[in-house]
Amino acid sequence: MLLEIKLENLPNHAKEAKVTEVCKKAGDKVNGNDILFTVEANKSAMEIYADAVGIMEKITVQVGDLVKVGQVVAIIDGEKVQAHNTTNQFDYFANLLKPMKQEIKTDVAIIGGGPGGYVAAVKAAQLGANVVLIEKDSLGGTCLNRGCIPTKALVRSAEIYSHLKNAEHYGCLASHVSLDMKKVLNRKNTVVNQLVQGIKYLLDKHKVKVIQGVGELLDTETVFIRNKTHETYVKAKNIIIATGSKKAVPPIPDLDLENIIDSDQALQLDKLPDKLVIIGGGVIGMEFAFIYANFGVKVSVIEYFDEILASCDSDICEEIGQIAAAKGISVYKGARLKKIIKSEDGQCIVSFIKDKEYYLTADKVLVAVGRQPELDGLGIEKLGIELNEHGKGIKVNSKMQTNISNIYAIGDVTNKVLLAHVASHQGIVAVKNIMGQPCEMDYEVIPSAIFTDPEIAVVGMTEKMAQKTGVSLEVGKFPFAASGKALTLGEYRGFVKVIKDKATGKLIGGAIIGPHATDLIAELALAIKNQLTPEQVIEVIHAHPTTAETIHETVLSLEGSAIHF
Repeated sequence: MLLEIKLENLPNHAKEAKVTEVCKKAGDKVNGNDILFTVEANKSAMEIYADAVGIMEKITVQVGDLVKVGQVVAIIDGEKVQAHNTTNQFDYFANLLKPMKQEIKTDVAIIGGGPGGYVAAVKAAQLGANVVLIEKDSLGGTCLNRGCIPTKALVRSAEIYSHLKNAEHYGCLASHVSLDMKKVLNRKNTVVNQLVQGIKYLLDKHKVKVIQGVGELLDTETVFIRNKTHETYVKAKNIIIATGSKKAVPPIPDLDLENIIDSDQALQLDKLPDKLVIIGGGVIGMEFAFIYANFGVKVSVIEYFDEILASCDSDICEEIGQIAAAKGISVYKGARLKKIIKSEDGQCIVSFIKDKEYYLTADKVLVAVGRQPELDGLGIEKLGIELNEHGKGIKVNSKMQTNISNIYAIGDVTNKVLLAHVASHQGIVAVKNIMGQPCEMDYEVIPSAIFTDPEIAVVGMTEKMAQKTGVSLEVGKFPFAASGKALTLGEYRGFVKVIKDKATGKLIGGAIIGPHATDLIAELALAIKNQLTPEQVIEVIHAHPTTAETIHETVLSLEGSAIHF
């Protein structure tokens, strides 16, 4: 018999509560003592039990959902059993009075479970260390939960929707194409949850002890963690700080207006705005610009600098600017935001200065102006841990050591290169040094991936860098319009560019804008890292028809002999 499981009560008589963990999925066996999910409200938590025996047909909540009493939260094929007693729900304030205390000794303590922290934990365990990982939120950090992965899930949904709307170009007829943002968000959350569970599995497999809570340095060998039930003192021979970064808050008045959102909230919009203004034309801003433009939203971008994606070379900026315009994205470069006000009908009016004062109206305004290291509550001041110039990020050497020899810092908190894959590599470097395997971090060959439509990827030296350093270079280019595979994909915009140092004859940089750019960049990164010459890449046979052939042709063009252009 199919039973509807309804939410009977919530902590402290709350009207609604947030789902913090989901413990069952469709197809799982269920008995009356099984926890379906946990919720939190008014600083109290509660476990929601099945109160039935059978097979889970459907669970209707996900992590982050707000639930109310009386709401159907699951459907179980089985029979009802006596309701589980939930009167022993966790009470935050009562536990503050008498927290359980414990002390743990370990070889390596890591504060932060993002792509730097969890990779460092796994690597240290693989090398034989006893490891404790401290995470205040969800494993995977910003990248997995509110950054790299959820945005790419939205990129994919937007891409599919765009393809469906333009299916007739491929000889396919798709009528009545529509979008269900709730299902888009559910898919995104499913991908995120699956990867979080994968990290949990890896950490458990390598016997890494995970402690939930905020880590604070008490001395050079002690990390204090306080959560809702425990006070834990971790005594560690070595400590790695991997607390990541937080959203930068620009000096803009009235940022608390109802329809002004940040990147976290942009990932949760279950109703699309008709018009969206994005403040900031950097990586975050432009990725969201293309996501929402492909969803059919009218997008405008206000960028302070004279170029969007200002760290890229001018030819990349010009190309993506033209593509953005073709997609209906309005970009205002060299523009200074003046103010945002709320109109009588609830919309936002955005005022900015270019050659004169301009006004835009929007249903939502996304502020996407970058990130800054997360240093709050660490206690680094009392230990005398040094910061970088201007106090932004923790200062480290090439071994990822701070000025205190047994304390290391990795990832965004160092303010070196704020990329997930850099954090992971820094974590491995730190761990190798801790475990007696001398290793140094090299920042010369780091690929950057930007998930606009089409994608952009850059590695090594850019033309901008070469001009500043005085390197004499030679540039080769090849357009995707001359690629057979790109044309079969319906992609003809963009190009591949490679840079050679004339003095050494070796490849030192590359950039790609076009289909599969973020995957193709790995070949150029490998070539540059291993100091290959154009001739060595030319000798590698590239499969046909593939987008990888564009790299072969681009390197051929350096020698003045591209075959297909």
